[in-house]
Amino acid sequence: MDCIYLTGIRAYGYTGYLKEEQVLGQWFEVDVKLWLDLSISAETDAIKDTIDYRSIISLVQDLVKTSKFALVERLAGSIADSILQSATTVKQVQVILSKPAAPIPDFGGKITIELIRSK
Repeated sequence: MDCIYLTGIRAYGYTGYLKEEQVLGQWFEVDVKLWLDLSISAETDAIKDTIDYRSIISLVQDLVKTSKFALVERLAGSIADSILQSATTVKQVQVILSKPAAPIPDFGGKITIELIRSK
């Protein structure tokens, strides 16, 4: 199975366990890996035979911007489910969602959720 990687998708959103996170918001970073058959588009060079990456990027950004979940796990799952529903040629999706500035005292790292969903 072939793959398309979309990395470094950034959006400002309001998902987080703390009330302040749902009011003030924060940046999120998302990487998406899509499994699908690219053999036809590799021959035809036609966008109709593949996925328009812009639509996936826009879907991810819109979900991050408009969702207000307590858990980033829920946001990542929502992104994966939405991609599988909207992109009929995608057989499997991997979502890696990072919260680069989690409000945890004395923690300078980032929180990352990785999940894989299949049709």
